[in-house]
Amino acid sequence: MFRRNRADREFRDAQRAGQALLAVHTEWPEGPVPAAAPAPAAPTDATVVPDFLPPEFRAPSRQDVSGFMMRWDLPLVIDGEVHACHCGAYRNWIVFNMRDDSVWLRCDAGHEAQETRLDTAWYNRNSGPVDHFHPTLQDGLRHLGH
Repeated sequence: MFRRNRADREFRDAQRAGQALLAVHTEWPEGPVPAAAPAPAAPTDATVVPDFLPPEFRAPSRQDVSGFMMRWDLPLVIDGEVHACHCGAYRNWIVFNMRDDSVWLRCDAGHEAQETRLDTAWYNRNSGPVDHFHPTLQDGLRHLGH
């Protein structure tokens, strides 16, 4: 019984000491008042520097590209069942997320079909960051190994 009371008392003392330390640090000292400096003269040829990067350094926005693509090497499970192409392929998909928020799947054999059970939110949850931008679909497929 005495041991617990002593531990409680030590805990309360430590709390009080911590609160006193915090109270000391919340009082900020007044800084010196800076002397008023003369205002600089306005330049005669005021050039406005834009805050944005030049166009060649900007990454394309979602409206600038036709869509995004990623590899999906594992079997694709949608609503509890493994999705398979009509040719029998059930893995090694290329998943496309188009500008109109539709999701398309492409198998190794080149068959493409829209998958209405998947959406852009699913794509964003499962895709990584964009690492390349490709000018054509064939360049993108070649980059992904298809």
